[in-house]
Amino acid sequence: MLIAAEYAQPRDLLLSVALGQVLSLLICGIGLTSKYLSEDFHANTPVFQSFLNYILLFLVYTTTLAVRQGEENLLAILKRRWWKYMILGIIDIEANYLVVKAYQYTTLTSVQLLDCFVIPVVILLSWFFLLVRYKAVHFIGIVVCILGMGCMAGADVLVGRQQGAGENKLIGDLLVLGGATLYGISNVCEEYIVRNLSRVEFLGMIGLFGSFFSGIQLAIMEHKELLKVPWDWQIGLLYVGFSACMFGLYSFMPVVIKKTSATAVNLSLLTADLYSLFCGLFLFHYKFSGLYLLSFFTILVGLVLYSSTSTYVAQDPRVYKQFRNPSGPVVDLPATGQLEPSVTYTSLGQETEEEPHVRVA
Repeated sequence: MLIAAEYAQPRDLLLSVALGQVLSLLICGIGLTSKYLSEDFHANTPVFQSFLNYILLFLVYTTTLAVRQGEENLLAILKRRWWKYMILGIIDIEANYLVVKAYQYTTLTSVQLLDCFVIPVVILLSWFFLLVRYKAVHFIGIVVCILGMGCMAGADVLVGRQQGAGENKLIGDLLVLGGATLYGISNVCEEYIVRNLSRVEFLGMIGLFGSFFSGIQLAIMEHKELLKVPWDWQIGLLYVGFSACMFGLYSFMPVVIKKTSATAVNLSLLTADLYSLFCGLFLFHYKFSGLYLLSFFTILVGLVLYSSTSTYVAQDPRVYKQFRNPSGPVVDLPATGQLEPSVTYTSLGQETEEEPHVRVA
């Protein structure tokens, strides 16, 4: 059974692209404040910066869960699935740490290109675990986006913007691949949780376990660096700016993922480096190349192609024996004969028809 409109409406298409660009701008703010902290003030504290974000998530979302009643209460959630959120919290922490650490060993261009590895990771995990199915236009859009990213990396080489050409490039490249893999796992888990449970539950649990484990990592690995920070109002303001952008990113990303998908979000985030570059032209006097503009518009074209058509979710009755839909009729399938998989389109538009309640005999 095929349900819902296959093509996104122009308004929904523009909305999905715009929402992704808001996330990219937040990442741009994160990158700029981190650059000022590390290069101008020699404050190399990536774990501490992440810790501040997790503390904010804890104060806002974990406390919200604590005052709720019933099955959505913090203790009730912890009793049912605490270990799952603990693993997810550790994955999120280490994904951030590995990518930031990689800049010490490899080039900026390598980080930008290898970080795209998150896209095939998200696609594969979505295919096997979320049962998302893609069409040819989706793969064309993904390829166009990656070509745009390659164009940007080529422009970096031409203008000589290859900071961080470290001595152990292989180690740095492996760190990026590891971080991208963990990002992909975290994003797919986030999509599942916000679609099936709630955004507040996801952020509250990430805040709880993220602040706990990043606090331990901070005490073990970064306490000496933190003592070396030359504290003044400028550094304090940069930390506040970083934390605000990071908190905004974590709070807003589940909204965008639920509206679009984890794959669409990661494609949108490819423009974040370009926003940072455009800011760097004025703030850090980067050299300009026309390839940067070509890269930006190429990525946007890929995003429009990807978002123009809906993905769909395949629900196989041999795996899912019963779908709960109280408002629909009950359909009994024969015990013998070939079972056809059910397919549901997902899109930004409203569904035009409800799926029947299916029971396998």
